[in-house]
Amino acid sequence: MADSAFFCPLSHEGVLAVRGSDAAKFLQGQLTCNLNYLSDTQASLGARCTQKGRMQSSFRILLQGDGVLLAMASELLEPQLADLKKYAVFSKSKLTDESAGWVRFGLVNADQVLANLGLELPSETDSVVRTDTLIAIRVSPGRAELWVPAEHAETLRSQLTAALKEADLNEWLLGQIRAGIGQVMPQTRELFIPQMLNLQAVGGVSFKKGCYTGQEIVARMQYLGKLKRRLYRLSLDAAETPEPGTPLFSPSHNSSIGEVVIAAKAGQTIELLAVLQAEAADSGDVRLGTLEGPSLHLLDLPYTLDRDREIQR
Repeated sequence: MADSAFFCPLSHEGVLAVRGSDAAKFLQGQLTCNLNYLSDTQASLGARCTQKGRMQSSFRILLQGDGVLLAMASELLEPQLADLKKYAVFSKSKLTDESAGWVRFGLVNADQVLANLGLELPSETDSVVRTDTLIAIRVSPGRAELWVPAEHAETLRSQLTAALKEADLNEWLLGQIRAGIGQVMPQTRELFIPQMLNLQAVGGVSFKKGCYTGQEIVARMQYLGKLKRRLYRLSLDAAETPEPGTPLFSPSHNSSIGEVVIAAKAGQTIELLAVLQAEAADSGDVRLGTLEGPSLHLLDLPYTLDRDREIQR
């Protein structure tokens, strides 16, 4: 089903709102992405890091009303709000959990359905189009998020059901994995720096915006080229989908060499994104869970890492 048209409720994520006259200015000093690049027609990926450059959360961010909205794993909302509020004391901005105010759907190969709703969404990733009540965001080729205020959600869901098959979350996550878009989950909070998830390769890190929390570590890793662990896509012959944070091993290293980021079923196999030591990944012998665990096989990502291009953002 991953290649056919469908929609899927994105119930695994929540929405953090930052509103007020200082919202963008405040977040510019807190997040990896450049808020000056956001507009009514442009969204972005991004992350919030600790002082040591470890990601507390990763998210998709867009402008809305008098502020911005960030969609992230639901379990990360409370700790992320608590951390950001410590820095917002002297800022004219208000941080709240707006998860109950929004319903979000993932749509795959459904551009005509979007058009019928009045949303002519461009093919370029991170493009945004809006109507009075709907927001559509291109998240990767053929895939889009559709946001709707909760009071209009049932009407929209009926329209989607009439036009598309409804799939479960696994199918949406499989598309995310094939797009090479990693994500911080509760099990991996404060485990990775942005480049370990290839976030700089998918537009989630700006190296021209100036200071933000963790910026020194992130910039040093980019300019000195000392990154030894990064995101890979792999497949696995197994019955059960591994959880984020599951350790990966290499017999030639006799130790853990990485962790699962997200995973989904793909027919009779499982596909996943994982952060791995590059040297161990190149050896071609990666095991799940233990040194004697099932073998994983490397798959291609839809993009290449290009440091010179990435630092121009």
